Amino acid sequence: MSDTVASALRAIAELNPRLNAVLRVNENAPEGRPIALKDNIVTTDMPTSCASRILPGFVSPFDATVVSRLRAAGWSIVAKTNLDEFAMGSSTEHSAFGVTRNPWNLDCVAGGSSGGSAAAVAARMVPAALGSETGGSVRQPAALCGVIGLKPTYGRVSRNGLVAFASGLDQIGIVTKTARECAELLGVIAGHDPLDSTSSARPVDDYTADCGAGVRGLRFGVVREAVEKLEGEVRANFEAALDVLRRGGGIVEEASVPAIGHAIAVYYIVANAEASANLSRFDGVRYGHRSAGGGTLKELYFRSRGEGFGDEVKRRIMLGTFALSAGYYDSYYGRAQAVRALMRADFSSAFEKFDYLLTPTTPEPAFRIGAKTDDPLSMYLSDIFTAPANLVGIPAIAVPSGFSKERLPLSLQIMAPHFGERALFRAAAFFEGETGYAMSRAPFSPL
Repeated sequence: MSDTVASALRAIAELNPRLNAVLRVNENAPEGRPIALKDNIVTTDMPTSCASRILPGFVSPFDATVVSRLRAAGWSIVAKTNLDEFAMGSSTEHSAFGVTRNPWNLDCVAGGSSGGSAAAVAARMVPAALGSETGGSVRQPAALCGVIGLKPTYGRVSRNGLVAFASGLDQIGIVTKTARECAELLGVIAGHDPLDSTSSARPVDDYTADCGAGVRGLRFGVVREAVEKLEGEVRANFEAALDVLRRGGGIVEEASVPAIGHAIAVYYIVANAEASANLSRFDGVRYGHRSAGGGTLKELYFRSRGEGFGDEVKRRIMLGTFALSAGYYDSYYGRAQAVRALMRADFSSAFEKFDYLLTPTTPEPAFRIGAKTDDPLSMYLSDIFTAPANLVGIPAIAVPSGFSKERLPLSLQIMAPHFGERALFRAAAFFEGETGYAMSRAPFSPL
């Protein structure tokens, strides 16, 4: 066992009882660079639970493609991290195994659904972690925990071995301390995979090549429709971030993406509709939890899913099933996809004028545990700035941009055109180099 793996396992043992970021540890992890995986990415040497009681003790017969690539590159998978059940949530409070706490304030959420991955990196349990993105589930928790979070272009990273939530939106993402580390890791896991028909054959770039190039002459568009009602400390922090880019020679101007205001409504129709179809495979027959007792096949389905799924997953399955039901498909799912097409056109038009588009990553700092659990709509609005990138398939990165009055992290979101990851890392590396926020140490991390 290498010193780095041993250090990671010691940090997890010390901190996880307070943070609950990690669900299981690989005590037999081989030598290599330690990394943690969100527990909806399958591995052969650890169970995959999706933080749900419907998958007790499930061990995959194969490694996810990203896992195979990590192992081949010398990375050592030391842990599986907590998440909202089946990645459905924005706070990691909807886990069957308890809430993940924020390393900056244990009374606050770590964000979600990849809250365990973000908290583990922020607390320095591991130098890097993988999560998954459907509507912001890497960038949002990264923002609330004060670390880097990347959503790659849809198709840039294979989804083979990622337990599906919404197949037209899902993407594996990365959490690290710095932009360069994130760029290096993307170079390991990116690339075409014949086992994923949605993966792109486009060649993998050298994502670190421009990390020291600065931003002089680059054009940054501030999305007017997203930020026009922004106020308070999040607004002040965002304006300060824009000034950093201006001082570096970046050209910062107003941009327009008219359809972006519909993103949350569209997202929660499309994502839930696809989830209702994907989660139908958990039926108590093929694998996972199977309810005891006799009865008909329909009764078996009902009991197994009723006992295995948590409330949020049930809520989303019902919403999605309704949106796809006879007489409502065109009114909901069909119209949502039409608006999604308009949003793609709006983003394409904006990127004709700008190299990047900017918003805050989240509308507020980390909120208190329990503050939104009884108000699903308020919770859903946590993804208001992140969901658009998933809907149009573009890459986006969350970069620490400062702190609130309560010393909770704030974050800048930078979006780029399809397959613009190299340019994203250029801007992110400049910003973190000018501000130093990316290296800030959370109170609950090893000294």
